[in-house]
Amino acid sequence: MDQKKECLVCKKSSSETPVTKFYYQTSEFYICPQHIPVLIHNPQELIGLLPNADKLQKG
Repeated sequence: MDQKKECLVCKKSSSETPVTKFYYQTSEFYICPQHIPVLIHNPQELIGLLPNADKLQKG
């Protein structure tokens, strides 16, 4: 399966904005620079977008 390279949060593709790949629980995800602070400082905002985000602690 070919995963789209798009931001987990805003769904912008890598053709629209730079995206960075990250790994979580053996899966690959992409996030854009605008939303990296969400991943770091407010991971609870990713509930429903990232599996088990409710288990992530605020950075």
